Amino acid sequence: MKRPARKIGGGKNPAKKSGAGFADPAVAAVFSAYPEPLRARLLALRRLIFDTARTTGGVGALEEALKWGQPSYLTSETKSGSTIRIDRVKSAANRYAVFFHCQTGLVETFRELYPTELSYGGNRSILLNADDDIPEQALRHCVALALTYHRRKRKAGRWK
Repeated sequence: MKRPARKIGGGKNPAKKSGAGFADPAVAAVFSAYPEPLRARLLALRRLIFDTARTTGGVGALEEALKWGQPSYLTSETKSGSTIRIDRVKSAANRYAVFFHCQTGLVETFRELYPTELSYGGNRSILLNADDDIPEQALRHCVALALTYHRRKRKAGRWK
């Protein structure tokens, strides 16, 4: 039986729920299976996603679930954004990535905004190296753009 995804980050103190604790044991199991230092990097990326959602207007609570076996972050409450997934890059032992829906054009936008600050995997991901510091400012901006993708698209549609 498939367990329904649970919302994290809602209520009066969203930061408390989005810390190290997991609402879904299946998501926790995926994180615990990652080797170090990838686990630490992916947990830091998870915190960055929740923090960005909390500080970006109109996003609301995030839902954390497994999609395609990867930790995924959805704006189920507000439907403001596109799903973000994170995972290690299986073909490269020391790399991990932030994945976006390939038909949104988000990665193309990120490439225009951050041509040298970030590395990309086609039209679907930002690639990161576990040995490097997380490019926090650029990544927060990209995550915020993904979390508000549908909201911006709806606003743009009103003017047509």
